[in-house]
This record gives sequence, C-alpha cells and structure tokens, in this order.
Amino acid sequence: MNKENILKEIHFKATRSSGAGGQHVNKVSSKVEVTFDLENSKSLSENEKQLLTQKLAARLTKENRLILSCEETRSQHRNKEIAIQKFLRLITESLIRPKKRRPTKPSRASVRRRSETKQRTSVKKTLRKKPELD
Repeated sequence: MNKENILKEIHFKATRSSGAGGQHVNKVSSKVEVTFDLENSKSLSENEKQLLTQKLAARLTKENRLILSCEETRSQHRNKEIAIQKFLRLITESLIRPKKRRPTKPSRASVRRRSETKQRTSVKKTLRKKPELD
C-alpha cells in the first residue's frame, strides 16, 4: 500500500457543519467529507481490496465507497487534516492480518498444581461442616 497514491484517489467535499454556532456556522463550510472508492482503486492490490471489504463492511456504501467526515474544529483546513489522518489510520489498521491462533495444551505441572489447589479447597470446605454425631 502506497500512502501517496491512495491520497491521490481521495475526494473531498466541504459542507456546513451542524449544531449551534451562530452566524459563523451558517455561512462557513467547515465540515469535510472524505470519499474513497475502494472498488476502483488502482493503488491497492486485489487481496488488499478483499481484506478491506471484509473488515470495513459496516462502513462501506453499496458501491463499496468509504465515507468519513470530520467537523471537530471550526477550520476547514484542520478538519481536512484530521479526516486524512483518520482515513489512513483506518486503512492501515484494517490491512493488518491477525496471527493464527495455535491451540496449546496446559503443561503437566500446571495441571498438577490445579488439581492440588482444588483438593486443598475441597478439604478446607469439608472442614467447615458441622461434625456428624452418630
């Protein structure tokens, strides 16, 4: 994955932010939307596209587009930087393949310790009972 090539494929759209803020919020487009077309990306291999499609399935549109938005600050430029950082972090984290889990057995010593502890606990609890009078 080449970050420079991916950043060239991103499309930005600036819109007005929601919420309170008075006159400034009503006239300035500070919210930034980042759109990335995963299906038609030339900088990702087919394997990477499949992996991203699986991992980001909940965030993709029907056309396999990833849309991120940022309206954290009042500055459009800063929101654009934050959105790019979010996008790159999301892509790089999604491309990490998890290691396969190898099933392991407990060691003989740990099995022995466990059974001894259980035995001690059992004896401790039986000693708490009232003695039976015959």
